[in-house]
Amino acid sequence: MEPLLRCALALSLVSVLTRAAELRSAPSVTNMRGVAAAPRSRDTATSIGTAEAPCPRGTLPDGNVCIPVPDPDRGSTAEALQEQQNEHHDRSGRLRVYDQIPRQPERPKDFRKYRLPVPVLADPSFVGSGYDLDRPDDEQRRSPELSAVGHGGVDLAQARGTPIRLVNLENQVGDATVLAVGHLFGNTLVTLHTVREAGMLREYLVMYGHLQSAAPGLAQGQGLKPGALLGFVGDSGSPGIVHLHLEVRRAREGIDASRLALGQVTQNAKTVACDPRNVLELLP
Repeated sequence: MEPLLRCALALSLVSVLTRAAELRSAPSVTNMRGVAAAPRSRDTATSIGTAEAPCPRGTLPDGNVCIPVPDPDRGSTAEALQEQQNEHHDRSGRLRVYDQIPRQPERPKDFRKYRLPVPVLADPSFVGSGYDLDRPDDEQRRSPELSAVGHGGVDLAQARGTPIRLVNLENQVGDATVLAVGHLFGNTLVTLHTVREAGMLREYLVMYGHLQSAAPGLAQGQGLKPGALLGFVGDSGSPGIVHLHLEVRRAREGIDASRLALGQVTQNAKTVACDPRNVLELLP
């Protein structure tokens, strides 16, 4: 055999033996189920990893385990609350059209299941009048004195002078702030809340009406913690009918609610009446 040919064969044999030794000494790869798998080449591993993710959605691989990752939208509603159109006749007989957000089917009907700004009375009729904008025109709560169109309030009966305390809304982000104090439903205080809703931040306004008086020292833009004193139950604007008017409205997209004047907060073009049970926190 020629010397050059013998040299080439020897080099090839050395290369094969070296590769075999490397394969025998390479550590086995453990898959996500803890079963040893055959070693893969770099190209094969890359192609498999691209074709099939080793961890379920909402987790990331960390070594041989899958670690859950925080979901910033967890706890928010699966879908944004949808507006519906409704209508009723005002005192003069004219038909008025407005938008409103009815109670979602999964939310309890009983207001006692929610955290409220005043204590609940033992009397089952503690809600003097409930949210009714989702009812037909002839079933809506109306009276000769009621001039508001699209009135979305709930009247909570309580003793005169009962303290009214701030409650946060469900999925609220940050603190509530004072939007306005003045005359709307008698003496009225309005708070502004930012709520995470279906991955979006939406602004909600909460109105507290017919107050005996607002709490002293409240100023526009002031931050409020849960339990902060807002005012006292009274009958301003509704003489002889002592109760708290509680109303929730959602600012329309493109509206900066923090810039709304008190007289604008109930305008259908600016805000939409929302059943309070959609956003009030549930009791534990």
